Amino acid sequence: MLDAMPQPPCAAFLGYEFVSVDREAKTMRVAFQGGGQMLNPRGGVQGGYLTAMLDDAMGSMVVVLTEGAKAPASVDIHTQFFASAGVERLICEAELVHMTKSTAFTRATLYNEAGEKLAFATQTARLFDLKDA
Repeated sequence: MLDAMPQPPCAAFLGYEFVSVDREAKTMRVAFQGGGQMLNPRGGVQGGYLTAMLDDAMGSMVVVLTEGAKAPASVDIHTQFFASAGVERLICEAELVHMTKSTAFTRATLYNEAGEKLAFATQTARLFDLKDA
């Protein structure tokens, strides 16, 4: 599904890479590449970039699970940070919690490749027909 769509520049900047989808469980795994241009003064990936990664994973999951019919627009994202991320490959696991005709409720967790939990987010998104997005 995502191969048929052009990758947005923000996803390319974050190093977005589709990993897998489980339609029955309503989950998706995505990888990102933390880069040097994302680092804060303490040497970790700045939290806004981590939130953007979580957002991209949750949003693209909605597109995939609706077979490209719907596109989400974030209404609210709440992110919690647990550990610093460096210039490394990061794995995001996103889950669709509930979806109506107009709203999607999602959550996602971001890990480093060692399996350390770095951040967690919940999101509410308004749904649009993809052709209108």
